[in-house]
Amino acid sequence: MAGATRHVFHLQPCENSSMSQCAYPEDAAESELPDGCGLLHTSRKYLKLKNFEEEIRAHRDLDGFLDRASIILNETATSLDDVLRAMLLRLVHKPDNTEPDCNVDLLMAVLFTDAGTPMEGKAVHLLSDTIQGVTATVTGVQYQQSWLCIICTSKSLLKRHVCISRLVRPQNWGENCCEVRFVILVLAPPKMKSTKTATEVGRTFATMFLDITFRQKLLKTRTEEEFKEALVHQRQLLTVMDQGPNPSLKNYSISSICVQKSHQPLQHKDFFPVGKGIREDFARRFPVYSLDFTDGIIGKNKAVGKFITTTLFLYFACLLPTIAFGSLNDEITYGAIDVQKTIAGQSIGGLLYALFSGQPLVVLLTTAPLALYTHVIRGICDDYELDFNTFYAWTGLWNSFFLALYALFNFSLIMSLFKRSTEEIIALFISMTFVLDAVKGTVKIFQKYYGISHGNHNADHISVLSLLGLGTSLNTSFHTALNTSLLANPPELTSVSSRSAEHPSRETAVLSLLIMLGTLWLSYTLYQFKKSPYLHPYMREILSDCALPISVLTFSLISSYGFREIKMSKFRYNPSESLFKIAEMQSLSLGAIGSAMGLGFLLSMLFFIEQNLVAALANAPENRLVKGTAYHWDLLLVAVINTGLSLFGMPWIHAAYPHSPLHVRALAVVEERVENGHIYETIVNVWETRLTTLGASILVGFSLLLLPVPLQWIPKPVLYGLFLYIALTSIDANQLFERMALLLKDQASYPPTHYIRRVPQRKIHYFTGLQVLQLLLLCAFGMSPLPYMKMIFPLIMMAMIPIRYKLLPRIIEAKYLDAMDAEH
Repeated sequence: MAGATRHVFHLQPCENSSMSQCAYPEDAAESELPDGCGLLHTSRKYLKLKNFEEEIRAHRDLDGFLDRASIILNETATSLDDVLRAMLLRLVHKPDNTEPDCNVDLLMAVLFTDAGTPMEGKAVHLLSDTIQGVTATVTGVQYQQSWLCIICTSKSLLKRHVCISRLVRPQNWGENCCEVRFVILVLAPPKMKSTKTATEVGRTFATMFLDITFRQKLLKTRTEEEFKEALVHQRQLLTVMDQGPNPSLKNYSISSICVQKSHQPLQHKDFFPVGKGIREDFARRFPVYSLDFTDGIIGKNKAVGKFITTTLFLYFACLLPTIAFGSLNDEITYGAIDVQKTIAGQSIGGLLYALFSGQPLVVLLTTAPLALYTHVIRGICDDYELDFNTFYAWTGLWNSFFLALYALFNFSLIMSLFKRSTEEIIALFISMTFVLDAVKGTVKIFQKYYGISHGNHNADHISVLSLLGLGTSLNTSFHTALNTSLLANPPELTSVSSRSAEHPSRETAVLSLLIMLGTLWLSYTLYQFKKSPYLHPYMREILSDCALPISVLTFSLISSYGFREIKMSKFRYNPSESLFKIAEMQSLSLGAIGSAMGLGFLLSMLFFIEQNLVAALANAPENRLVKGTAYHWDLLLVAVINTGLSLFGMPWIHAAYPHSPLHVRALAVVEERVENGHIYETIVNVWETRLTTLGASILVGFSLLLLPVPLQWIPKPVLYGLFLYIALTSIDANQLFERMALLLKDQASYPPTHYIRRVPQRKIHYFTGLQVLQLLLLCAFGMSPLPYMKMIFPLIMMAMIPIRYKLLPRIIEAKYLDAMDAEH
């Protein structure tokens, strides 16, 4: 007894590409097992038709065949075995044969299901892998029986080979092969690039033979040259069909690739009338406002558990950077903006945004560029003897004024000029800053504690800073906060730190490194735990969603209790005298107010780009959000929120990356799918709710009661591990990072992504290289040690628009650029 496997691929012309991949397993078993019986497993699935306009491999497959044509025009053999043997002999005996180890008998055995079976002549003699044309009807599936494509992989082959045989008379070779006139044989090695496999080559020729008119034309050809000309002409027809649908060709449409909407160039009339975008956003989102509170809570499909775990994740992801930036602001503003005000502002702003925003999945946070602007304002106030709270408030009010103008005049439409590639450059830059923060913070810890004398500490610290650069930009996260505020070991913390902590200790440095790496390892391991085979799927999902809280709490306890004798630095904390004290707006001169306007304008550009860019990443098509966007309304809401924060001297907030996309991911229902041996995670749907951001903001507010203890038990290395975790999880779906990784991969391991199919490999690497250059340009300004270079960072981001539209098309064809910027 033995089992055999047969794979049959059906190629069907269909207008809906979503129906082009289905599986129809058939299994048969007999209760009685007489001698000679076995098991035959038949697996069928639909293949997408080859798109000759989009997929470059279609033309290259045909060109390769034309260069090494193996065509048999008048095959007189009648049996399938004789026809295939004649085709294999034609390939073997070609003058340019490059297959020294090619064995015809071995290849013949591999073509059929009885290869390697122990049934000694009693095996089921059927073809293993075939592609046929089918047409779906009301009564079932009708096969095109005049042609048959047979595919085969063998380790003895070095290259791909194609042979086409035209039979003299139609042959009856069994079920669904009753009148075969054409046989296409495709041979390939097993280890090939995903777009060069035997199935992909077979798909190219099968798509061409699907057209009955083309097959009739081939029957009339008399020479190989005429046969080749017919193939070339058919390729041209298919390319024209893919460029534009033709009603007369409806039955053989090749539109299996999703066509993206062509964006019309922006015109002046698009920005008028005033407030049009806000009204449209409100009309789009208000009808589903109540569903933002009830979805997942009321009804059959409940997701209460997912909401709870996501709220906990969001709480820790927001609280820790809030504490860090509060510590930084306390240092640079001499206590004017401290940890308490930062937490209070985060809670109030997040609460208002969760209740009234049009895109509640976007997360608001204070970021490093905002702390940089605060630092510049503090310096100006010191130089010109201005009241900090008043000047800060005027700068924030001007910022809100300009943001309101941007919202009223529909300026968010400009963000449509940002292509996916540009967004991913900025996103990867932000992820890089998180990694750099962790590295720089760890270096500073070693600089302070690992074998450095206490007296020379400050000079060496300055040296390290000058080597590494003082700041990153855009969510440069919290390294400055946790180091600038702590290196001096302020006297306020003497109650928490022992005398031994004042002197360098190698144990502190080594433990800090281990705590950071441990936090990263545990959080990322738990994040990936949903892919493991252990425990129940529900428990795996809970552990994955709670990866961040579990790792932070675990290693905070290990550091505080497991190594109690080794003291770790704590963040700077000074209690506020009054949380809600309005600035004295009338105390500034007109000149100072004008200066605040200039700073407010630059600040508004940063807000404008950050808010819209992060919202666009959260609303990416692959996230499958269905309730609509509200860019203009949310921009106006952010202006209103920051107006209040400015008046009360609290840190400004705007949309944060990668917290917003990670929030969407945490609320997503994800499925794993396999294509050509590659596993993909696809988002099925996302719970679009306000409850998670609402709950997290409330918890952040209650955290004011946890100051200074127990929040000061969280050591710096745990936060550095958090940076690495956020960076690592944020680059999972970054296409730029994926294409950079292709440079280190074997071609056989390339995933069958849309750009691999549509763009030549060399063009892909050129495009990746150009993106890396743009990334380096961002780093030159965003990570510059000069504060004023960072202030013009938004202008550099805006400059990437003409680079994409004017410069790159001069280097790479526009159709390839559009293909790599496509969503799928």
